[in-house]
Amino acid sequence: TGPALQPVITPELVQGQVHLKCSYSPSSPDPAVQYRVLWSRLSRAGKREQIHQETTPQPFSYMEMDGANLRLGDTVVCTVTAFRRGPPEQQSLPEDSKGFYAGIKFFPESLEIAEDGKEHVLTVLSTVPIACPGQDDSCKITLQLSTEDLGSQAPGPPDIALSACQVDLLPGPCSGSSCAAATVTVTAVTDFARDGNRLSRVSARPLTPRDRLWRAHTPRDVQVTVRDLPTGNCYSFTDPHIITFDGWRYDSHKIGTFLLCRSDARAFEVHVRQWDCGGHRSATACNCGVAAR
Repeated sequence: TGPALQPVITPELVQGQVHLKCSYSPSSPDPAVQYRVLWSRLSRAGKREQIHQETTPQPFSYMEMDGANLRLGDTVVCTVTAFRRGPPEQQSLPEDSKGFYAGIKFFPESLEIAEDGKEHVLTVLSTVPIACPGQDDSCKITLQLSTEDLGSQAPGPPDIALSACQVDLLPGPCSGSSCAAATVTVTAVTDFARDGNRLSRVSARPLTPRDRLWRAHTPRDVQVTVRDLPTGNCYSFTDPHIITFDGWRYDSHKIGTFLLCRSDARAFEVHVRQWDCGGHRSATACNCGVAAR
């Protein structure tokens, strides 16, 4: 036994190819100490599938993301054991790194929003660097974004709207868990229907990248729960009786064009036109036209 090795996986570009690097703290400067490094991927059920094993005197080990043994979308773990051939033979306990998700993901991974018109920021990021195959404008990954309703057996239009249909992930230095990032805003569609809370999802698909590593990658979706809010109602009917949003009732027998309601928070207003419909017998006005913005 000795000091903890504390293996950590970080992404790196090596000669233009995406690699994962497992680094660990040497337990001693003794050149006779070797390290056994086991690379594994985690299945969805949490089981480990061994990818590669090597023995090295170096305090690090590299694995290339070749699209075959190691693919985008994998969650990868490296397990390191230090040993010294004897006599006496010494060996440390194996230590695992944290699982490293290699690929594109959304942050946050799920959203709960309300039909209140507010914009919510959704970040889409790559946890691995984006390689530049040539000197032209191909040095980016373009993602096609889409929304889908998951709420019912007969899906209707999605309950959410995005500020953009495409985003570009541009290469840059890796910082934290992000090597490239872009943002979009998500807004709940105010549908004036009492349809309960509904579930939608946001998906991202890479658009025909040249690199086969990205071409086969399907990022995880984001589930968005839209909380239904009660819709306000107001009325103007017959000659005309008016009921306001907060339930006040009164009559208006004027002839002309009037502002019926206006929002202080957004560009929304309703105008109503009233004309004489009582003739000589009574001074009565009726609705004859409406304009809404």
